[in-house]
Amino acid sequence: MDSFKGFPAGELRFTSVPDLFFARLLPQIDSLVELKVTLHFIWVHFRQARQAISKNELLTDETLVQSLALIDEDTEHALVQGLNRAVERGTLLYVQIENEEGLHDLYFLNSERGRQAQARVEAGEVGVVAVSGLEIATPAKRPNIFDLYEDNIGMISPIIADELKDAELTYHPEWIEDAIKIAVENNVRKWSYVRAVLERWATGGREDSSGQVKESHSKAWYTDEELEELIEH
Repeated sequence: MDSFKGFPAGELRFTSVPDLFFARLLPQIDSLVELKVTLHFIWVHFRQARQAISKNELLTDETLVQSLALIDEDTEHALVQGLNRAVERGTLLYVQIENEEGLHDLYFLNSERGRQAQARVEAGEVGVVAVSGLEIATPAKRPNIFDLYEDNIGMISPIIADELKDAELTYHPEWIEDAIKIAVENNVRKWSYVRAVLERWATGGREDSSGQVKESHSKAWYTDEELEELIEH
């Protein structure tokens, strides 16, 4: 057995796990494969802010495959077993959809957002790509907003994750980067501060007539009064 060398020094990333998992689910789970699949699903769900994850995607997840291989050489069998048990327990929700590429098994965390996403998929309101990421897009050069936040501000809670997703849909990516940069420069590592900067830019006309961001107008400092207002916002 390979020994664990311990967690490294410095800031570490954390994954949010609902308290009810430990209070209600963990005491009931009697299958190692179910436990591994469930925990890995929660990790992917929160780290990537995904509402649905396909079975095929999980099958290509090297970390999960290595983990399941310790239980069963047939990792697909182990994965299906773990997913089925999690669905039976009510931890995960399941939908099978079909497109020109064939059938796809999708799984959702049994949360309010997960139930809403499942209902939308079953109603045909959301396509396969939009929900499950079955098609892998070319990685963007710009940092993922969650990585950007964690690298500069701090740990992401479920509430912050929702606000970050909303901000990504509302504001220009460069605005978010600049606002976080200003928060760091002012040593105010709070999402409320970043959000207030974005809202001020949105009402103050940060874009020119062509819709391009005015880089030269990025304000990197505020007066004491402005700073206090932003922090308390």
